[in-house]
Formats: sequence, structure tokens, C-alpha cells
Amino acid sequence: MVMMAPIEVHTLTPQQAPEWDAFVQVCPEASFFHLSAWQRIIETVFRHRTWYFLARRGGEIVAVLPLAEVRSRLFGHALTSLPFCVYGGAVGEVAAVAELEAAAERLALQLGVQHLEYRNLQPRHADWPRQELYVTFRKPILPEVEANMLAIPRKQRAMVRKGIKAGLRAEIDADASRFFALYADNVLRHGTPALPRGFFARLLSEFGPACEVLTVTSPEGRPLSSVLSFYFRNEVLPYYAGDDVAARDVAANDFKYWALMSRACEQGLTLFDYGRSKVGTGPYAFKKNWGFEPQPLSYEYRLYKRDSVPQNNPMNPKYRAFIALWRRLPLGVANALGPHIVRNLG
Repeated sequence: MVMMAPIEVHTLTPQQAPEWDAFVQVCPEASFFHLSAWQRIIETVFRHRTWYFLARRGGEIVAVLPLAEVRSRLFGHALTSLPFCVYGGAVGEVAAVAELEAAAERLALQLGVQHLEYRNLQPRHADWPRQELYVTFRKPILPEVEANMLAIPRKQRAMVRKGIKAGLRAEIDADASRFFALYADNVLRHGTPALPRGFFARLLSEFGPACEVLTVTSPEGRPLSSVLSFYFRNEVLPYYAGDDVAARDVAANDFKYWALMSRACEQGLTLFDYGRSKVGTGPYAFKKNWGFEPQPLSYEYRLYKRDSVPQNNPMNPKYRAFIALWRRLPLGVANALGPHIVRNLG
């Protein structure tokens, strides 16, 4: 009988980052959010402590688990994989994943957090409380551009064609300046704080060609709608977006996602990940209108000092007064204050 080498658990060092990322690129369960650059971003932009656990067997990485501690007087104390990311949790060899999760539980108890959270695509812990609010939308990209157009339901396809007829243009930006202006104004209208401008610049610098800004303009060059997307293996993930108030009149938002989808098709990508949305919201309905079916996300919680899953999101009724107040702030004030609040939400 051949004995397998024992599993050893370590924390990631900067020198090991290329090896970590090479594992993430080939691990079927891994996502863009498992890449090591997120550790640098979370630590430097948001100032949260991180623990990036890796498991080795015979010297080779066989599983990884990125974690970050978020401590806030307003929103609580948590250990999460990962804040600001829609997918997370341990990935890799089953036995090694169990070792990493055991290490995470020991860390959670040592830190005294209120809960440990894994943002899994698939259920892992049937007996853990789960957040039922979020779903994701993922759909194959067909090989031909026109086939993707015809796969869009008729009413939504008409909106895309409206943007085409309006002469809208899609441009790839070298930086996040036009994107941030549209994004910050957009989130203010919805009553939520904006992430810091420097965060988006950092995403572009850390991920290089795997992070891209596409901006839709009017025929005269006025920016109307913009999206920051990630590229991972065969996938494109539109992740952050913003629109001008005038975008609706010419279907710029619809045209934006069609431009991104057709661009991804031409590059040979095979999966369009429309990302996370809250059930029952406008973005949820918008993505369903494109013919995407919602897939429940398994956000699982190990509760230590809580009686229930935390609800730190705009759907929580206790935040209604805050949202109404935030909408009335001047844009400059909101952009200055927002990063101090949103860093603790994740």
C-alpha cells in the first residue's frame, strides 16, 4: 500500500505568490478572486489583515484558502473569504481543504471574531447557516457573435439594437478616470458609498491585461456608461459599473454589456459571468432579461458570537434612513466619506 505524503499548512509569503497563482489557474474550483494580488489590495487599500493559507503535499500546493479579518464598530468583526469578492472559500484537494478549514477555525477562535464566512459557489457545509440573498448569473458565450445576439431574448435584444442605432461607441480606456466619474455618481444616486478611486487604479495596475475598463460614449464622445471587467481563464467578469442619467434614453447600459460580450466572443472566451445580484432587485431582473438563469450562491457562516447571519446590505430596513440621507450628499463629500464606510462592508 502506497502511503501519501502528509499535508502541511503554511501561510503565503511574497516569494510564493507565483506558485500560488499557478495553482489557482489550473484548479477547477478556483476563481479570479483566489489570485494572490487580492492580498496586497485588501491589505494596502482597505488596511485589513489577511491570512492566505496554503496546503502542501510532497512539496506541491494542493489547496488554498484566502482570508481577511474585517473589524468594525458598525458592522461587526468577521473572518471572511473574501471581502470585496463574490467568490471565495477553500479550493483544491478534498483532504487538504479540510485541513485549511480547520486552520481557519482555529484562527477565527484566536481572533475572537463573531463569525467566519465562506463565499462558495457550491454548498460545502449543509449544517451551517447560509445567506440566501445572493445569486450569480453565468452563461456560455457562443462561438459566433451573431449567435450570441440571437440568444438574447427579443425584448432585451431590441434594447441592444437601440444602442447600436443611436451610434454608441465602445472604447477601451487606459485608466479608470472616466469609469470612476460614472460609477461614483451612480452609486450616490442609489444611496450607497463609493469605493475609493485608488482602488480601481490599483486593480488595473495589479492585474494588468486581466483587468479592463470599457466605456460607452455618445457619437459626440460623451461618456454614458462604463464597466470594469476581470478576465480569468476562459471567462469575462463585468464586476463594477456606472451609468450617466442620460444612459437610459439611448440604452447605453444594454449596449455596454453587448459590446463586452461580443468583444469576449471575438477573443475566444467561452463564459460570461454577469456576477452577483440580490434577489428581487433591479440588477437581478436586468440579468434575467438577458436570458441568464440565477444560480444561488452558498455564502456559509460559522457563527461564534452571533445568533443569525449578518445583514450588512442595503436591503436591510435599518439602513433606509442612512440611504435616504446619503443620496442628498454632494458628490465630493460622498466620495470623501464613502471609502471610510465601505472598507468595513466588503
